[in-house]
Parts: sequence; C-alpha cells; structure tokens
Amino acid sequence: MASSIVGAAMVCTAVVGTAGTAHAASPARPEAASTERVLLKGSTKASYFWDDASGRQGDTGLPAIGKPMQKGLFASPSWPLGTEGYVVYNGRKAPFFIGDRGPGIPSESGVMLDIDGKTFAELTGGDFDDSSLMVTGFGAGHIKVDYVITKWGDGVGKKNYPVPFSAGAWGVYDRKPAKPIVTLASVR
Repeated sequence: MASSIVGAAMVCTAVVGTAGTAHAASPARPEAASTERVLLKGSTKASYFWDDASGRQGDTGLPAIGKPMQKGLFASPSWPLGTEGYVVYNGRKAPFFIGDRGPGIPSESGVMLDIDGKTFAELTGGDFDDSSLMVTGFGAGHIKVDYVITKWGDGVGKKNYPVPFSAGAWGVYDRKPAKPIVTLASVR
C-alpha cells in the first residue's frame, strides 16, 4: 500500500512538474531530454524603458552594463548585472539579461523589472515607436509577469527575490544567493 502511494505521488509530480521545465523525452520531443537550471522564479509588476543615449523621453544614457540598448536588456533594482532568465506574460515568453538599474521610484510600489520597450511591445501586442521610445497600442504601462532566473550575474546585487532600489542591494555583493529550485529532472 505504501509503495502504491509513493508511486502515485511520483507520477503526480512527474505530470504536474515542479518548475514547469522538465518534460518526458520522446521521439516527437527530443529537446525535452535537456532541462534548464532554475535558480529563482516568481512574479512581479514590470514597466518598460529604452535608454539609447539620445536624451529623449527621460533617457539617461547607455545602460549600466556598458552595452548598447537592445532587445532583451532589462533593468533590475537589485539583481546583479548579467543575470539571465526569461519572463512570461499571457503565454508569451521572452528571454532577458539584466543590463541596467531600475526602475527607481516605481520599485517602492512593487515594480521590480524594467523591460526593454521592444520586448514589452511584443509581450503585450503593442508597437514600439522608435521616434518617441514609447509603446503604443497597449493601454497599461505596467504588467504582471512571471520570471525565471537561469543564471546569476557575477557582480554586485541580490541573488534572490528583488527588492526596491532604495534598499541599496544593487551595490552589495550577495554571498548567500537563493538555493536553486530542485525539480524532478534535476534529481535524475
């Protein structure tokens, strides 16, 4: 009886999954044999920005990472620069890397990610206007996204759930990062 309960629990866990990343491999899905390492996942409100050093629309200059503004470059008030992962909004998935700091004051209200304008437009079904650096065709400036961290950046910053810019985590090296999320696939 006990082995039946354990077996049923293992089947349920395998079907439901823990982090939504492991799937059984099959001839139709050979890519499912590989799994990703999930270091952190959660949800937050997100806004958008575009800093291309033009000075338009409050643009502050080149991003903190020293790379030109580009699709997939997000800003975080606390995660280390170079952190990688993806966000999901209404079933649409977009990869990112943290390349800038922000949002500043909005992070005090729970807005913990600044998504580049082009990715924000793709996620929401809006359009990015290169001349104004604004997303049009979408009513809200903030959206709720699910995020997954797959790689932490090497520098300073909090390697855990995001905190507001005013906490100063962006300037302190985190020696106690979040423990990776254990999935069924990672124990095989």
